[in-house]
Amino acid sequence: MTDRVSLRGLRAHGRHGVLPLERANGQEFVVDVELELLTSAAAASDQLDDTVDYGALAEQLHAVVTGEPVNLIETLAERLAEVCLRDVRVRAVTVEVHKPHAPVTVPVADVSVRIRREQA
Repeated sequence: MTDRVSLRGLRAHGRHGVLPLERANGQEFVVDVELELLTSAAAASDQLDDTVDYGALAEQLHAVVTGEPVNLIETLAERLAEVCLRDVRVRAVTVEVHKPHAPVTVPVADVSVRIRREQA
């Protein structure tokens, strides 16, 4: 059994997409992550060093979204998962990348990709 630590609604402006306009202007992306880990050591010690610092993680994820552009949000989700799994305490992560202003030809509220990755 593992516990969950979630970070939802991280917003960042990125230039991801296959269309030239997406690369030129960029758009808002919204990221949700759910980390699977044991939190009992942190609960017992009440020390931040014994768990994932979600503030620091949020900054790292933000840097990925605002950083080097990729064509697909699938690729972006994979890169975000890799960041989360750098902490060996994180046994698995679910990442969802939302692209609410995706350039599609019919009205949609959101386009998203959700992936789950585990420690190797």
